[in-house]
Amino acid sequence: MENRLICICGPTASGKTALSVALARQLHTEIISADSMQIYRNMDVGTAKPSIAERQGVIHHLLDVCEPGESFSVARYVEMADAAAQNILARGMVPVVVGGTGLYMDALIECSTFSGDESDLVVRDKYQRMADGQGNAAVHTCLAAVDPDAAKRLHPNNLKRVIRALEVYERTGMTLDEFNRLHKRAQPKYHAVKIGVCPADRQTLYARIDQRVDQMLASGLLDETRRLHDSGALHGTAAQAIGYKELLGYLLGEQSLEECAALIKQRSRNYAKRQLTWLKRDDNIHWIYYNTEKGLPFILQETTKYLQKHGVQ
Repeated sequence: MENRLICICGPTASGKTALSVALARQLHTEIISADSMQIYRNMDVGTAKPSIAERQGVIHHLLDVCEPGESFSVARYVEMADAAAQNILARGMVPVVVGGTGLYMDALIECSTFSGDESDLVVRDKYQRMADGQGNAAVHTCLAAVDPDAAKRLHPNNLKRVIRALEVYERTGMTLDEFNRLHKRAQPKYHAVKIGVCPADRQTLYARIDQRVDQMLASGLLDETRRLHDSGALHGTAAQAIGYKELLGYLLGEQSLEECAALIKQRSRNYAKRQLTWLKRDDNIHWIYYNTEKGLPFILQETTKYLQKHGVQ
């Protein structure tokens, strides 16, 4: 069978999980997570990891594969996700890849041999924050200082590629051209049909995020954070997960619970904005926008139409 993937992407709280489960059940297939925080065991509530009930019997791969304090590289993710995808394809099914970590999803599609570690995500976030605060030109200037050839080719507004070039340089010491000569595949390993899902109105998305944070707190996020903190597990990349680091202010007696909750909502909204900025630069994503009256049945119907158009039944 052709190396085909169905990729479901979108910002946090956009409805990716519900769509992916409904689609996997409809197609009798399995799901591969592309979420950089759901890989960690015992980080369930704060990462919005789908519960056993929410999975509805659908097999999920790349959930709970390492400990919170453990180093986990993009290369390791690609190795494990590629093995899962090949296993699913060998059994006559098309894998559904779902998650909000665009770097993981892109790396799986390309099956890049880029062997960085969790700092790949830290580097990306550093430059994304720089762009948010100082503008794209500031990030482009950083690239020009270390890789002038790539900077000449890439427009400052092509932020995704500019950041990728900086990631490569910071992790390997090589320019993008040097790295590509040594590592890049002639073409991506997988043919991906990409579907983005998002509320049509930004305020609706933000309301969904706020509601999710309230639900997380009601479902035990504070207790989960306390257990992780007390066990010493919250360090490295895992400690950067939104929700946990904000609640430490309450656990340490520095902020009220209400202040911490408001901060989680604010940072979650900011993260969703950065996710959309990243995803909107990929012209291959087919976006399905919905309003409050059109929920999962509408999204699934539109997704099915698009997949059938591209030969996925």
